[in-house]
Amino acid sequence: MNNILRPVLVTFTALTLVTGVAYPVAVTGIGQALFPVQAAGSLIQRDGKPVGSTLIGQNFVDPGHFWGRPSATGPQSNNAIASSGSNHGPLNPALVDAVKGRVEALRAADPANTLQVPVELVTASASGLDPHISPAAAGFQVQRVAKARNIDAAKVRALVAENTHRPILGIMGEPVVNVLQLNLALDAHSSHGQPN
Repeated sequence: MNNILRPVLVTFTALTLVTGVAYPVAVTGIGQALFPVQAAGSLIQRDGKPVGSTLIGQNFVDPGHFWGRPSATGPQSNNAIASSGSNHGPLNPALVDAVKGRVEALRAADPANTLQVPVELVTASASGLDPHISPAAAGFQVQRVAKARNIDAAKVRALVAENTHRPILGIMGEPVVNVLQLNLALDAHSSHGQPN
């Protein structure tokens, strides 16, 4: 029995130290050394306090801010603990009703807007946490935001352009706008600029 038990315990202890201690410590150390912002959760700080992460969407609802993608997480939207989509198929009446309701809400918030509603403003992402929208989705909201803040729409469009992230190497991915970063830039501009 000792001939079997001893090698098993030695192997178990060695593997526990390597895979449960040494490897996680090494990977964490390398991550913090090479990618300190990402390893800390890609947090955005304002006045020394975290206001969010560039990786997780937030639920902006007032007309003076850009709105992100709808979230299907529960019990509240953009809940990172409950990351998921609705799993409703395109013919599901619940999805059709949800999309219709979101289109109506967007139209009610900006009745003068006759542009086509971008699809990502009325459908949730698979994770329910998407922090980005397309430049077209941001452009759709420019007039509403400018009117709510009483600033020139051209200035708001310029902020959208400044906060548009281009594809990596110009080919990998699509241009996207991080909604939290755009809203923070908008808040900073409004607090320092003169309303028109």
